[in-house]
Amino acid sequence: MTTPSPGLRERKKQATREALREAALRLAVERGADQVRVEDIAEAAGVSPRTYNNYFASREQAIVSAVTADREARIAAAVAARPAGARLADAVTEAVVEQYTNAGEREQEALLLITTRTALRDAFLDTTASIGPPLTTVIAERIGDAGAHTARVLAASVAAAIRIALEGWLRPAGSAEAAGGLVVPSGSLPDQLRAALAPLAPAFDAAERRTHPIKRG
Repeated sequence: MTTPSPGLRERKKQATREALREAALRLAVERGADQVRVEDIAEAAGVSPRTYNNYFASREQAIVSAVTADREARIAAAVAARPAGARLADAVTEAVVEQYTNAGEREQEALLLITTRTALRDAFLDTTASIGPPLTTVIAERIGDAGAHTARVLAASVAAAIRIALEGWLRPAGSAEAAGGLVVPSGSLPDQLRAALAPLAPAFDAAERRTHPIKRG
């Protein structure tokens, strides 16, 4: 029996993950999130519940993953693609705003579903933590941070700022939180993201100055 190459195994894992999150979102939209079981998602994706548990810890995580999948990689890639001379604080802010607000019809439908359940909102907010590692790598390359200590702090701060912005945006309407009901997004998400990230700009500027000191005449 031929052993699949690592590349093939990885592609199969990625395909399974995609099948699970697509099935989770579809079933949640059709039935309502509370009426979907892990077993239902696994069956719809053609895998066992045990296999499901190798990819997601809960149904909420799978449902949310359908809209947030690979966002952390896209943010890091967008920052890396900015011109070398671009201000790093601006590059990070624009990348975050673009990836969190450039949503198609499918993503908007998923977000509407997420706003109706506390557990889904919590899972959605938790995804911000995954932004840190890939963004650390990109920031470290930009500022020449060999030990990545400064880059890790900056990336973790970005993730925290995004979570704070999302928490402010997904503000419960009246007593809806207690009832597990609808949350009405508050204000402009791009504006809230920019406002939350703005206090980090001096730290980014200072890190860049250490890498590219200002020449004095």
